[in-house]
Amino acid sequence: MAASIGKQKLNYSIEQWSSYSYNYIPENVCYDKPGDQSSRWSSDSNNPPQYLLLKLDRPAIVDTILFGKYEKTHVCNLKKFKVYGGLTEDHLIELLDNGLKNDHIPETFSLRNEIDSNPFPCRYIKIVPIQAWGPSFNFSIWYVELNGRDNWEAVKPCMNWYNTYREREAIRLCLKHFRQRSYIEAYEALQKKTKIALEHPVLTELHTLLVTKGDFDECEKLITKACEEGLFNMYISQQDYKPKWTAIQPISKGSEAGSECRPGMRGGHQMCLDIHTETIYLYGGWDGNHDLADLWAYHVPSKQWVCILKSAEDEGGPSARSCHKMCLDYDRKQIFTLGRYLDSSMRTPENLKCDFYMYDIGSGKWTLITDDAGAMGGPRLIFDHQMVMDIEQQTIYVFGGRVLTSAGENERGHDPVFSGLFAYHVPTNTWQKLLDDSSELRSRIGHSMLFHPGKRVLYIFAGQRGREYLNDFLMYNVDTGIVEQVSDGTRREGCQGGFTQRATLDPDKNEIHVLSGLSRDKEKRDNVKNSFWVYDIGKNKWACIYKNENVGQRYWNKQQHVEPVPRFAHQLVYDHIRKIHYLFGGNPGKDNLPKMRLDDFWSLELCRPSPEHLLRRCRYLIRKYKFREVAARDSKAAMVYLQTHLAQMVDHSDSDETKEFQLLASTLFKDADEENAEGSEMSENFQHRTELFDLLVNYFPDHMTQPKENLLDLIPLD
Repeated sequence: MAASIGKQKLNYSIEQWSSYSYNYIPENVCYDKPGDQSSRWSSDSNNPPQYLLLKLDRPAIVDTILFGKYEKTHVCNLKKFKVYGGLTEDHLIELLDNGLKNDHIPETFSLRNEIDSNPFPCRYIKIVPIQAWGPSFNFSIWYVELNGRDNWEAVKPCMNWYNTYREREAIRLCLKHFRQRSYIEAYEALQKKTKIALEHPVLTELHTLLVTKGDFDECEKLITKACEEGLFNMYISQQDYKPKWTAIQPISKGSEAGSECRPGMRGGHQMCLDIHTETIYLYGGWDGNHDLADLWAYHVPSKQWVCILKSAEDEGGPSARSCHKMCLDYDRKQIFTLGRYLDSSMRTPENLKCDFYMYDIGSGKWTLITDDAGAMGGPRLIFDHQMVMDIEQQTIYVFGGRVLTSAGENERGHDPVFSGLFAYHVPTNTWQKLLDDSSELRSRIGHSMLFHPGKRVLYIFAGQRGREYLNDFLMYNVDTGIVEQVSDGTRREGCQGGFTQRATLDPDKNEIHVLSGLSRDKEKRDNVKNSFWVYDIGKNKWACIYKNENVGQRYWNKQQHVEPVPRFAHQLVYDHIRKIHYLFGGNPGKDNLPKMRLDDFWSLELCRPSPEHLLRRCRYLIRKYKFREVAARDSKAAMVYLQTHLAQMVDHSDSDETKEFQLLASTLFKDADEENAEGSEMSENFQHRTELFDLLVNYFPDHMTQPKENLLDLIPLD
């Protein structure tokens, strides 16, 4: 076992291990010998705590950790592990929480090595196994390599900063403790001596007004000003979304008197959205009996559907189809459509050409770009693929999908053929194959693909390949052609995409949104369940916004106007300017009604608390605490304040807050024995005001606030 930091190879001592046996480690150095199964550290059991503590010869900025492996899969390989680091073995922070694939390929992981954007050094690295690939098997660590910087010129300024940082944070903890305990002389003396600020001046002023002076009215004014200046925005951005589904009832405007003009029931259709005109376009689909060729437009502001074409084929457009794909260039007002599904009886050579169409919104005309994209170097006839557009570069990307083959080939039992990654450049009318179906980028159907115009990458997620359901998450850089794996799909903490999930991207918030569809075997229709996930690209973190496991028909009959029934083969589009999703149609997966399709239309908003909501909450808390102090002195004045001031700030739609408000009146009728002496009352008021201050501080950015930790929590008990 050796660690190399930068270009220099370092030996380190094994400082401590728990239930570990020493195998093939002469003089504390283990050589990378993947062909020798004894060349490893191996635990005696898989019961916690198990860990390996490594001590570097000198402090270093550790950037990455590499795990070598045995030459083949092994039950003792680490499926999950954590890595900690620090300058002393008793004070370590978490640097990594991840897992290894069960194969022979070494894996490298980036380690956390910054605090407040400043690198910090480590002397100790602690590896904690959590789970092995084999149930109930012990853990093996085959080989570890650390990479980073250990030259003193690079480490010294980081060490100086880190020591200064720790000193400053220790003083701030003391300042917080002194102020919370009302040791004002000690607080002021330490602050004067060190000239270290506990918090932002705005919060110091808030503490003076609220805790020291008890001026609740001025405190309320300061909070209102802070909200107006946007100081609550960071807190809002860190809150979980809550979904708000709204059933859309379009205004009828039929061509015939009394008729309703809206798309009928369907699944496997396609939608795209023009963010400039707030118009949704819908084409084709399968109504349970046959394919459709109608083209519709829904204008969001007027809430009206318009049937542009009853049959696009009659107007020089594509034939009736489903499982095709569309994308829209909303700058040039052009819609492109490619691919379709054909029943095996229709798969004759003349039908297996991949036609490619463009619809010009301004003129209302269809253009056949080519009757066979495959002959131009593009994909063959495919279905259940994905197609997205780089509007700035006028380039369309098509990935995956199953290639349709002739009925004769299908009968001979050939394996399914999946399409690779292609690019179509609109101005030059040229196709280019970027990648074949390969281990680097495995093709699939029923997946999601999104283009991020700022990062210039394609995000590819989940899908199905034969009988294998994929849950990997990949990035393809359209400029460099590099494929990067975000997640291999083995971890169960994130979104489980499965088959026919629908995904959208918000380039402004750097978020990916995923609405679930059919989660596993599409023949088992009871697996259609509702869930919605958000992936934060910057934080590399999934969050489940909601999940509804109900499958009973009676339940969904009651909920049909509250939330969409679970489905697959639906379509979801997103207006990233106005932050609204739109959902239409799909297959509810009812075995007793195999031809049933849906025609319901929904909008979805992902809601976080608004600044106005947080301000109201703060004002409610301030007035609640003021009421308690007034009630201790003058019950009559407190009753008036309760009815005239505090009642105004109550959110009566919040049952918990309403109940809390109703119980406040009981404090006016407490027994005389419960009254406090004057000195005790003053002490209690100080504690309550401090409690309120801590509640209000939570809404401010972390860089403005006092430390989250408390000094007493750092005192060891033994």
